Amino acid sequence: MYILIAGGGKVGSNLAATLLKMGHEVTLLDNDRNRYAVLESRFEHVARYGDATELFVLERAGVERADLVVAVTGDDEDNIIVCQVAKEKYGVEKSIARVNDPRNQPHFDMVGINLTVSATATILALIEHELPAHELVTLLDLRRENLEIVEFAIDAGSPAAGRTVRDLNLPNGSRLISVSRAGRAEIAVGETELRPGDLVMAILEPGAEEELKRVLMPAAV
Repeated sequence: MYILIAGGGKVGSNLAATLLKMGHEVTLLDNDRNRYAVLESRFEHVARYGDATELFVLERAGVERADLVVAVTGDDEDNIIVCQVAKEKYGVEKSIARVNDPRNQPHFDMVGINLTVSATATILALIEHELPAHELVTLLDLRRENLEIVEFAIDAGSPAAGRTVRDLNLPNGSRLISVSRAGRAEIAVGETELRPGDLVMAILEPGAEEELKRVLMPAAV
């Protein structure tokens, strides 16, 4: 694959190095003179100086033939522009964008950038995952597939406690995946009984979260 990366910081440079080792063709763009000098000494012709939001920079880097564009600059607006221009002007079908501020995620969604990565959102989800008792936490957001994988804890007040999976009135567009108990996980099947303390993973369509919480979690007081 030919992969065009916008942003030569730690994320972009490490990504480029790994992709090159995998045998892919890579171009790494950065518009910081000092950083570019370091990138050039490390990657030679793979690194190019320029602002990836400028059309002539993208064209010079061969965006028309790119199989994938990855925008991982420290500026969310730039990442949106790069991916949007690559898709709408040059017909690049696949793009991945870094979301620096999770509050900007709706802007990426609005312009159809479905493959995004947010380190902040991921770390927050992992923190919530480690809490002894937590509400519904999104572990993986499969935006392109219009699905998400969530996790939640069953406590003594849950309407699902003591019931089997087949007896639950789960909302349409949702399925339980696994149940973890005492550090061991098993696939959720019809006869699996949910008990207080269980951690349950589910896959569902966006919008079904509240109904799933109603079925599996105690009502708020």
